Amino acid sequence: MKIVIIGGVAAGAKAAAKIKRLLPNSSVDIYTDDTHVSYSACGLPYYIEGNFSDYRALLVRSVEEFKEAGIDVHLETKVEKILLAQQQVLVCSKLKAKLVPYDKLIITTGARPYIPPILGYGDLNNVFVLRKIEDGIKIREKMLNSKSAVIIGSGYIGIELLEAFVKNGLKVNVIERNERIMSVFDDEISDKLRERLENSNLGDFRFHTGEEVIKFVTKNTTATGIITASGKEFKADMFVICAGVKPNVEIAKDAGIELGPTGAIKVNKLMQTSVPNVFAAGDCVEERHLINRQPVWIPLGSTANKEGRCAAMNAAGVYSEFEGVLGSSVTRCLNTTMSMTGLTERDAQKFGYSTVSVIISKSDMVGYMPEADDITLKIVADKITGLLLGGQAIGSVGADKRINALASALVGHLTVEEFRNNDLTYSPPYSTTIDPLLNAMDILCSKIIKPY
Repeated sequence: MKIVIIGGVAAGAKAAAKIKRLLPNSSVDIYTDDTHVSYSACGLPYYIEGNFSDYRALLVRSVEEFKEAGIDVHLETKVEKILLAQQQVLVCSKLKAKLVPYDKLIITTGARPYIPPILGYGDLNNVFVLRKIEDGIKIREKMLNSKSAVIIGSGYIGIELLEAFVKNGLKVNVIERNERIMSVFDDEISDKLRERLENSNLGDFRFHTGEEVIKFVTKNTTATGIITASGKEFKADMFVICAGVKPNVEIAKDAGIELGPTGAIKVNKLMQTSVPNVFAAGDCVEERHLINRQPVWIPLGSTANKEGRCAAMNAAGVYSEFEGVLGSSVTRCLNTTMSMTGLTERDAQKFGYSTVSVIISKSDMVGYMPEADDITLKIVADKITGLLLGGQAIGSVGADKRINALASALVGHLTVEEFRNNDLTYSPPYSTTIDPLLNAMDILCSKIIKPY
């Protein structure tokens, strides 16, 4: 059997390795227009920060290691077209173009940075996006020779780069079009997050929300500043656009493969597309949300790996289902962990739930421990059924521990009452005697409508 995989970062690399183990006699080829294969893109902000000095620590598996396993990796080689009727792909490298046949095709084309319509954006030597290893290398080199930076966008990547720049002594302005930073969280949690970061006194930075960048001020091929719609100008030595990402679906769309309502490739639980013998996985596909069963597009590295594995198994004839996602995520910025899972209250209400929620702030461990810090939790449930819908946490490093526990409860479709009886661990360095998560459940129980 001949398997062709388009893309080779997370989902593609995982699919290739899995399918070769299942079908050792198969022919497996990865085609990627990238210069590297199988690397941790999520680690790039921490390389930029200086947590490690050699970017090669991000490489999970080399071309040579794939070759030893019987997998051929074709770097800087782009698949330009999928010919479904012929079961072929048109592959173009610097040297030649050729048609490559396949028995099974796995599309893992990922996503790319979204670039807002900013006047003057172009080939500017100090304006960056962060997606690939080369981006990380360029940003780190420029950062080490800069005193100031502007970050456009305050999502996950923007927040992570804020920490990297501040820890390297830069003065940073973060420009956010929305009224709140990290708007993926509910408003109360976003506001609390901003307050905590601004009160941290851990660097010279400012958030500017409700500001849309409309123009770069340039001198030759260098940006000297940006101008917002309100007329404000922010000058800096370097600029990074962190305005979100878009799924790379053009090649699939052009071939007639069905896209879903989110704009990403539509797949079923087996990671099959609308076309026989064609699978897709990773940041280019949409998933089903495990709470409301609606299509969502939540590009995460952890999800990409699981989807790549599932696609490979089914392409190899081994039945496997990928049920969906909760959107569980976590990151950190300046000694603050931020984590979430399931539906926000805003989204739950949008999908028709009658919601009830609780927000509590409590120490993450017994107060006499010298490293004790606060955690703010928001838990959301359905007011009628008591079903848990989601949760968010910000604060100490223990915030994600509470969200991980909640994620397991969401997968099990537990109610608030059922979770309240959970037997969570306790020891003074790890929790208060009654964990903050259980405190939140106690309060939430009193808000659920009890049936007669």
